[in-house]
Amino acid sequence: MFEGFISQRIKTAEATIFARVGGSGPPLLLLHGYPQTHVMWHRVAPQLAQRFTVVCTDLRGYGDSDKPPADSTHAAYGKRRMAADQVAVMQQLGFEQFRAVGHDRGGRVLHRLLLDYPQRVSRAALLDIVPTRHVFNTIDQQMATIYEHWFFLIQPDGFPEYLIGQDPDYYLSAKLRRWSARFEAFSPEAMAEYQRCFRQPETIHATCEDYRAAATIDLAHDEADQDQKIQCPLLLLWGQAGAMERCYDVLEVWRDRASQVQGYSIPGGHFLPEEAPAETLQALLAFFQ
Repeated sequence: MFEGFISQRIKTAEATIFARVGGSGPPLLLLHGYPQTHVMWHRVAPQLAQRFTVVCTDLRGYGDSDKPPADSTHAAYGKRRMAADQVAVMQQLGFEQFRAVGHDRGGRVLHRLLLDYPQRVSRAALLDIVPTRHVFNTIDQQMATIYEHWFFLIQPDGFPEYLIGQDPDYYLSAKLRRWSARFEAFSPEAMAEYQRCFRQPETIHATCEDYRAAATIDLAHDEADQDQKIQCPLLLLWGQAGAMERCYDVLEVWRDRASQVQGYSIPGGHFLPEEAPAETLQALLAFFQ
């Protein structure tokens, strides 16, 4: 995986972020989701690198990036600070402005980045999400059943960490299986990497903190920014067999948060770059070029 890419550890103000960098051309940042790492891009990154300088990072708390200590505010894993990491990474690589794609949690980091650093990103794509605040404000039985982990992972006192830690491989596989339409789409090499990283107790704790932040400090930041819209062109992609298709009018939801919105559903469940790599690649190339 990632043949021709260079691995780097890039120190930011608060965390050292692991990145793979490959290709040439305009810079393109790819941000992964839960419970994965940058490896989720392995089927599309090499092709994107034929036209862009592709930067695939592990978010703080995930993969081989640092796991800063958390406190009762959960600010260490707030999307504001996670977004600042990614801006610092791109700046250290020499990119003051860039294109960006975010899937799942990476999409929520990218959403915050687009609000806090509007001049940094020229075009952005968000994969299989609607805004965090919208989910919490409109949750119903169907969505709560699908997104049960949102409410499990935010529980205090190490409760989810303990339960997940009893069998992290099972929990990881169960999440991937439930949210995908084709579990066989995950390659053995990618699964081995996800398992290696997710077995670490500090990763389990940090990823719970990511969700705790989403239910607390992130909501406060989102509430304060309700009058601010994303200004750059925004592409939305979501899975035809996933929760977004069943529960939301994705384009309509995002039109309330962004000025220039386009997008459509593609085959598969939640994990578009692995379940539908050809369709995902085609959509990204058409949008970013």
